[in-house]
Amino acid sequence: MAIPCEGARMPHSFDRLTERQIQKALAEGQLQHLEGEGQPLSDRSGEAFSDMATAVAVRIMAEAGTLPEEFKIKKLLDAAKETYRTASGDEEKHVAMALIADLQQRYNIAVEARRRFLADR
Repeated sequence: MAIPCEGARMPHSFDRLTERQIQKALAEGQLQHLEGEGQPLSDRSGEAFSDMATAVAVRIMAEAGTLPEEFKIKKLLDAAKETYRTASGDEEKHVAMALIADLQQRYNIAVEARRRFLADR
């Protein structure tokens, strides 16, 4: 006889509990006049590929106005890619591509340095 796995129901129950708490806070007005209310959420798509602890740490650092070097480089890299996409001539594209290559290498080095640092902990 198979014993039902309690853990299998927990995520669904947790989702319902979370939704109830949000609805209760909304009804009580606890979610009004919060910092950033009415503004779009910041882009955190990069956090999707990291573990939960790293994602939380990055969010805290971002809110404090300090980010690891790799995140600063990533923003520059994204801007360079956009410059390449909008470049009109071959020379502009060539310069943008060289910048992208440099930034991509710096980004990869920074990511690897962080991973090694965290692995040593």
